[in-house]
Amino acid sequence: LTLIQDRLAFLIVIITNKHKPWIETEYQGIVMENDNTVLLNPPLFALDKDAPLHYAGEICGFRVHNGPSGSSSVQFEAVVLDRSTGEGLVRSKEPLDCESQREHSFTIQAYDCGEGPDGANSKKSHKATVHVRVNDVNEFSPVFVERRYEASVPEGRLFDHIVRVEALDADCSPQYSQICFYDIITPNVPFVIDNDGNIKNTEPLDSKRQRVHTFWVTAFDCGKNRAQADAQVVVTVKPSCKPGWIGWSKRVEYTPGSGSIPLFPSLHLETCEETVWNIQATVELQTGHIGKGCDRDSYSDRSVRRLCGAVRGEVDLLPPPSPAANWTSALPTLPSSDSSLVFSFNGSTHVAMVPDSIAAAVSGDHFTLQLWMRRGGINTQPPTNQARGNRREEETIVCSTVKNDDSFSHYSLSVHGCRLSLFYWPDVSAARPVKFLWKLEQVCDSEWHHLSLSVQFPSVTLYVDGVTFDPALIHDNGAIPNPAPRQRLVIGACWDDNRTDIIFIKYHRKYVGGYRGLLSGVTVRPGSVEPHSVVECLYACREGLDFGDLETLGSGMKVHVNPSQSVLVLEGDDIESFNRAVQQVTYRNSLRFATPGVRPLKLTTSLRCFNEESCLTLRQLEGYLVVLQPDAPQISLSGVGPHLARPAPEFEGPRGVPLFPELRIVCSLSHAVNTAAQGMEGGGEPANTLMSDAVAHTLDGCEVQPLGEELNPEREELLVDMDALRERGLEIINTTAYIAITGAESISVYEDVLRSVRYRLAKGSARFERRFRLSCSEMNGRYTSNELTLEVNFLHSLDSLYHPSHLLASQQQFLHPSHHSGELSGHTLPNPHRNSVVPGAATVIIMVCVGFLVVMVILGVFRIRSIHRRGEGTGGGSKEDSSQWDDSALTIIVNPMESYESRMGISADTEGEGEEDEEVVESPDDANDDQRIIIKKEGRDGNPRRY
Repeated sequence: LTLIQDRLAFLIVIITNKHKPWIETEYQGIVMENDNTVLLNPPLFALDKDAPLHYAGEICGFRVHNGPSGSSSVQFEAVVLDRSTGEGLVRSKEPLDCESQREHSFTIQAYDCGEGPDGANSKKSHKATVHVRVNDVNEFSPVFVERRYEASVPEGRLFDHIVRVEALDADCSPQYSQICFYDIITPNVPFVIDNDGNIKNTEPLDSKRQRVHTFWVTAFDCGKNRAQADAQVVVTVKPSCKPGWIGWSKRVEYTPGSGSIPLFPSLHLETCEETVWNIQATVELQTGHIGKGCDRDSYSDRSVRRLCGAVRGEVDLLPPPSPAANWTSALPTLPSSDSSLVFSFNGSTHVAMVPDSIAAAVSGDHFTLQLWMRRGGINTQPPTNQARGNRREEETIVCSTVKNDDSFSHYSLSVHGCRLSLFYWPDVSAARPVKFLWKLEQVCDSEWHHLSLSVQFPSVTLYVDGVTFDPALIHDNGAIPNPAPRQRLVIGACWDDNRTDIIFIKYHRKYVGGYRGLLSGVTVRPGSVEPHSVVECLYACREGLDFGDLETLGSGMKVHVNPSQSVLVLEGDDIESFNRAVQQVTYRNSLRFATPGVRPLKLTTSLRCFNEESCLTLRQLEGYLVVLQPDAPQISLSGVGPHLARPAPEFEGPRGVPLFPELRIVCSLSHAVNTAAQGMEGGGEPANTLMSDAVAHTLDGCEVQPLGEELNPEREELLVDMDALRERGLEIINTTAYIAITGAESISVYEDVLRSVRYRLAKGSARFERRFRLSCSEMNGRYTSNELTLEVNFLHSLDSLYHPSHLLASQQQFLHPSHHSGELSGHTLPNPHRNSVVPGAATVIIMVCVGFLVVMVILGVFRIRSIHRRGEGTGGGSKEDSSQWDDSALTIIVNPMESYESRMGISADTEGEGEEDEEVVESPDDANDDQRIIIKKEGRDGNPRRY
């Protein structure tokens, strides 16, 4: 019976376990980091329709399968809490970390108990997806990104933001990973911090009261965990920011010979955090120490032309006033440090009418006109804009009517406002006039400018300060009266062409278009035009502004320097690049002996900002560059004198006698000039070795001057090789007072020229001595040589002593010692009676005999007296035989010299000379002047001989 019941039950089970368990298709779960039980939504329940059958209707377990990631299933498990109800529980096998993985996904499947206790033939439910989110636990504290925060702010202002601190939290959830607020834990500081970590000041800061503020801040997350370590904040208070240049040095020193030096080595621009998108700085160097605005005082304009290789033949239209150039004598002049004469024109009465002889030398339609011009004079600013109805006429600089072969041409150079015009009429009787017009700022800026106008009609080239400007050709078809067919050249105005009456022009001097301003160096050279390289050299400055290294110029930077190198402009958009560029601005001076003095310096800055209304404005900076005194070159003249003795007939020859045949000129430089000079004067070795640099130096003038009375052109003259002068382009001024040789040339050329200077006397103009002084200079007389004095002595032969005229001249000199001594000293007027010839042979013989007798008697008396005194006083005897006193007398008459004595074999009695000296000294004018003694002597005190 029991066996039958069991089999019936089994049969019932097989018949009743026909359904699968059922669960939800998806579950959402939450698990805490510090817990392993997953709370599911909805709760985990497995249902079976076979319930309430035993085994078939019961849930025996859950199975967990891999999720999408393939690894989450191993971390979770599901257990059955109640088999009959199918309630289950999901839990983690090990602690979960939200920071490593915040969410997990896997599948779960339920199965029933099957057919019996062994679970055979159990059925499984479908797979359901389970999403588990790991809830964060506030296990981490905030950590600051930086342990120390620094900032600097200007004083006296309130800022919305000074510096921002930042802290991070490692928790995974927004609740615990976010920083909810920051806090300043240092008490009593003038700063606050907001929840985002921004720090600002609560009151204006004062750098004088406290330069540096240091305080601590902390951070809290939303779980109220405090930062592990607090952060330090350091705020530096800067003095109030003033926009402008920092590092400006008002005084800059320059040592000559240094080449180029930076003017602003530490200069930089402070914009006080203002956003600037364009910066422009203008540096101006004012070379006001030179009248024409550049260091051109080294040589004169004419010497500069020669050094630049200009073609010779220019004619000076405004030469210095002189008897030969008197048309400039009525013009007022101004001093100029570059040795050129500056003429002032007032627009009315100041006019220079060039003589016809000079105007004829510059005729032709090919010429080059050069001049220095400054509009408005010294203190007058020329008007740049003229109102209608008040237009002033053109101001004429040069107006010329030129005679060609068989016709006349006319041209005039004029200025009007800021315009320069050349009115050119190639043939006043046939062709029409043409006006070349230039609009130039240089014409009306009241500054010195160099103009070079090369006319090779119909081509006209204008150079202003060495820069070429193209003209606009204007054919003037107006009613223009023809100029009178007469050659004329006027500077500073133009004659009235409406009055062609020559007599009216000659006596009334009616001019129009008077020029107002300054002119200098107005020259014209007929023939071919001047090359551009020569024009650039004439205007080139030896000092000026420059830029150090263009390769270091940053991107977006521009630099421009004007031709005179007096203005340099920098432009850029980046402050850092601009500061580096400003520090590359240099001053250059290629002169070895730069002109010392002060050069004013200006820096003007303009800024452009995005907000033009609040853009910064910087004031102009002014300073000065000081060029120190250079080491002066020493020009030494040697190899001459101090005495030159030659027979008188040699001076009366057709070529005369060279005065300086062995002249040597040496130019040296020493850093200790005084010490070296003292060593040379003392005869010993100089303290410092002189650095000879003769090749590098150029002389520009030497002068030979007779001392005492001027040269008598009827009896004496100085001769110079004129062919050699013309060949070398040198100029000479030959007067009775001096001979001046000028022009920039090397030392060797001046040596050759001066060695050829000769002194010649006319026949019968015998003298006893003549003194000359030689000196040289360079750089417009800025450096001068030593003065070399030469005494020329004329030796007369014995035969000439007995010539009546010579004897008479000797007696007159002996009887009038003051005249002769004055000649030696070089400060008396010429004696009109010297070397005069007595008319009539009988008269001459009588006067010679009487004079000779008187001399013999006087010398005999004095000789007896001297012998008597020596016998009583010293007991000494005469060194010479008394029969030689006649020769001594002859020596006294004929200007005794050692060279003459050695050649003629005549010895003088010292005692006789001494007695003669006593008689000569009786003249009160000659008592204290040894130079006036005409007889050589050897005094009793043993002093050396003097002449």
